[in-house]
Amino acid sequence: MGILIIIVILLLAYVLLTYNSLIRKRNKIKQAASGIDVYLTQRFELIPNLVECVKGYLKHEKEIFEEVAKMRENYFINKNLKEGEILNNKCNKIIALSENYPELKASEQFLGLQKKLSKMESQLQAARRIYNAEVNTYNNAVQTFPSNLMAKLFNFKEEDYFQAEEQAKNNVTL
Repeated sequence: MGILIIIVILLLAYVLLTYNSLIRKRNKIKQAASGIDVYLTQRFELIPNLVECVKGYLKHEKEIFEEVAKMRENYFINKNLKEGEILNNKCNKIIALSENYPELKASEQFLGLQKKLSKMESQLQAARRIYNAEVNTYNNAVQTFPSNLMAKLFNFKEEDYFQAEEQAKNNVTL
């Protein structure tokens, strides 16, 4: 009888420890996704400044500015990481457009904004790597024995890795 009680206690302890471990791993994914959102938000807060700075030089590119403004607004409403990545690519397109305007490239305000955007991009890349590392750790726990038994029992599902849009993998084209 005493051995049975010890086995039940050990089994219960295992279930609780595994469940809590899966919860912690899933929460780390949410935290990492939030980190990406913070950097995207910071980067997108620079967009109005960038647009105003560039607008005078690129008057004939009006549709890009309107599209970026609309996408930025949608991102702040929906907080969708995929939408954020698409908007991020549009920002890169504005920077690429500026390469054709030497007087814009020499603008101190534009250079400052470009540096800030470049820094944000580095931080975004780091945040994406952290997110994918957390997803990898969690998915390993969900897929490997014996924690996969608890994951199935408590309906823990695999998470998707953050992946760049196909267009983001290519060089920016105008």
